[in-house]
This record gives sequence, structure tokens and C-alpha cells, in this order.
Amino acid sequence: MPRRTLGIGLRAAREKAGVKLKDAAALLGVSEQTIWRIEQGTTSTRPPYVQALCDAYGVRDDMRGVFVGLARETRSRGWWHAYGDVLPTWFEAYVGLEQAARRIRIFDPSMVPGLLQHREYTGAFVRIERPDLSEHEVEKIIELKQSRQQLLTRSFPAPPAVDVVISEAVLMAEPEPEGTMRRQVWHLLQATQLPNVSVRVLDRRVGPHRASIAGAFRMLDFPEHNGSAPPPTVYSENLTGALYLDKASEIEAYSDVWEAVHGAALSGPDSAELLQKYLKELNDRES
Repeated sequence: MPRRTLGIGLRAAREKAGVKLKDAAALLGVSEQTIWRIEQGTTSTRPPYVQALCDAYGVRDDMRGVFVGLARETRSRGWWHAYGDVLPTWFEAYVGLEQAARRIRIFDPSMVPGLLQHREYTGAFVRIERPDLSEHEVEKIIELKQSRQQLLTRSFPAPPAVDVVISEAVLMAEPEPEGTMRRQVWHLLQATQLPNVSVRVLDRRVGPHRASIAGAFRMLDFPEHNGSAPPPTVYSENLTGALYLDKASEIEAYSDVWEAVHGAALSGPDSAELLQKYLKELNDRES
């Protein structure tokens, strides 16, 4: 997030000053590609480089301090790097974006999203998806997901608004061991009590819809900083990697899909009622 915010600011300052990309690169003694990557927020940069660019662009002193501070942040590591041995490299970027988002929209037709998973539910899926992992590694992934969930109730900065749509089929699946799904449904109901969390269920009777092709995805919106905000990002993962989409046409396409699937889902109160129904059935079955 600091990289993206800094990149947007530096690019705007360069364009306002009428400095060409090649001239900025020559000033630092780097390639045009390096300047491009800095402006795209895909790489960190050193504070002295930012100072030099601010000089060339005529950036005000107050904004110069902001840019240099952001440059320092681009070189720091988030808390999630402690889980690097079990965290896929392509997922690290998502965790960072998730921590910085002001709103997260999630559609998942196959499982409860990680931000709302009970620890036993997480363990059940990890053991299925990653049978190669040791029990110690499984526990580290569970710990990571539990740590990520703290953003839902953090005090500062304000927690993001999290809007989730899941398929009713998710509630009908019952992973081992017995009792896992009952605790997961209870956990979902607890999450709906948070003022910044919304959970809606897509009734199994709903026919084909626009998200049938899109599959699971997450959309992240970011807060403004000095009047501008990084573009929204769509995240979609598969077995071996992930897509990070932020072109205007891509955002528009996924926004349309989100509106369609969100509109087709049960309302918040009706979804909570359905969750209560499943919880009662699971309690009765296990008693």
C-alpha cells in the first residue's frame, strides 16, 4: 500500500512538472523501467531517490515529507512475513493489500472466506488442500488466518467494511472432524454482529448467474491519501498463483458481477435466519 500510494503521488508530481520518464531516470542514474516500477508501486525505493525526484519536480515541503515517509515504509516488512515458510509468495501481496483496504467485497461459492473462518474449519481445509504439510505447518497457517482476522475489530486505523456473499452449498458441506461445521456456522453468526461485516447467502435455488463464470474473487477498495486513492484491486487465486487486476475495464466487469450476485443473494436478516436454521439442524444432529 505505501508503494502504490507513493507511486501515484510521484507520477502525478512528475506529470505536473512536465518531466519525462527518461529524464527522471537519468537524474537517478537508473533505467526508465525502474522509474515506471516505482510509479506503479511494484517495487520499493530509497528515501534519497525520492528526495532527488521531489527536487526535480518542485514538490512542496509538506508533500516532500509525506513522500519520504512513504519511501521508508516501502522498505519495511509486514507482520505476515513471519509466516513466509508456509505463505505462498503470490499471496503475500494480498495480505498487505487486505490490511490497507477500507472495503473488502468477497464472493466464494465453495468455502467460507479466510477472514470469517473458525480455526477448526481452517485446519480441515488446509489438511485437504496441502496434505504435504506437517502438523506444525498446518498450525502456522491457522495462526496466520487468525491473525488476519484481527483487522475486523482493530481500533486504528478503522477496520474495513467487509461484505461477503457465500453459496448455500458452503453451509451444506460438513468437513471432518464432526462438529467443525456447527462451530463454523456459529462463528459466521457472531461475525454478523460486527457493525462493519455483512454476510449474505446465495440460495441454492438461484439458477446460473454472472458469478458462475467468474468463480471466487475479492475486490478491495482503498482509502484516500491527500485527495487521491489507489485504484481498486480484484484478487482471484488458483492452485499455483493469483491474478491482481486493477485496470478500469477489469474493475468495471467485476463490479457488475458483484452487483449481480449481491442482488441475487438473500438479504442480511434472511441470511442470518438461514444460518440459524443450519445451526439448529447441526446441533440437533450432533446432540
